[in-house]
Amino acid sequence: MKVAALYDVHGNLPALEAVLADPRCADADVVVCGGDLVVGPRPAECLDALEALGGRTRFVIGNCDREAVETPDGGELGAAAQWSNERLGPDRVGRVARWRLTVELSVPGLGRVLFCHATPSSDLPILTRITPEEDALAALGDVDADVVVCGHTHVQYDRRVGSTRLVNAGSVGMPYEGSGDARWAVLADDRLELLTTAYDTEAALETLGRAGFPLFERWLVDSLRGEVSAEEATASFESRRGT
Repeated sequence: MKVAALYDVHGNLPALEAVLADPRCADADVVVCGGDLVVGPRPAECLDALEALGGRTRFVIGNCDREAVETPDGGELGAAAQWSNERLGPDRVGRVARWRLTVELSVPGLGRVLFCHATPSSDLPILTRITPEEDALAALGDVDADVVVCGHTHVQYDRRVGSTRLVNAGSVGMPYEGSGDARWAVLADDRLELLTTAYDTEAALETLGRAGFPLFERWLVDSLRGEVSAEEATASFESRRGT
C-alpha cells in the first residue's frame, strides 16, 4: 500500500493541484489529508479536489478546520474562519465537522501508522524537530503506533521519540522551509520519504490574492516567497510551546 500524506494546505489550490498531479502522489492508494485544509483562499475548491478522489481520501481535522466549523467571534483567525465558512457553505461545513482527530492505517514495512494534525489527543499542541524528547513523549501520551505522522508547524522532520518514529509531513500550501515549494510525505513498503513538489508560486500568489482571504498577506506571501526559514519557524514555534 502507498499512502500520500498532505498536510496544511490552507486553501492553496495551486499547491494542492501540483501535488495531486505529481506522479509520486497520483498513484497513491490512500491520500491522507492531515488537517488545516479549509481556512485559506480557496477552501471549497480544495475540499472538492480531495473529495473527488472518492474512497481513496481520509480526512483528519486540524485546528483551523475546527475554527471554520465553529466560527469563533473576534480576532483575525475568527474573521478568516468565518470567511472560509461562508465559502464552504453548510453542506461542506457539515462534512468537515465529522472529521476525526486521528486516522490509523497499517502500512507494510512500517507497521501501525497514526496520522494526526498536532498530537493524537488534540489539534493544538506544538511538536517541533527540537522539542525535548520527554516533552514530546508526554504530548504523544500512551500512543502505541510504530509511526506518528503530524503537521501543524509547517516544517518537515523525521525523528525518534522513545520507541515511536515521529514525522512531520510539512505543509503543502504554506511551508516554512525557505521556499514556497509544496511539502508532503509518502509512505510505502519499507520507506517513508519527505518530498517536495515545485510549482509556480508567484502565479499562485497572483491567483490566490484575488480571492479576498483576510489573512492572505500575513499567512501566504512570505511563505510562498521563501522568506521564512525552517530554523526561524522552528524557533518561533518552540518559543510558543506550552503557552
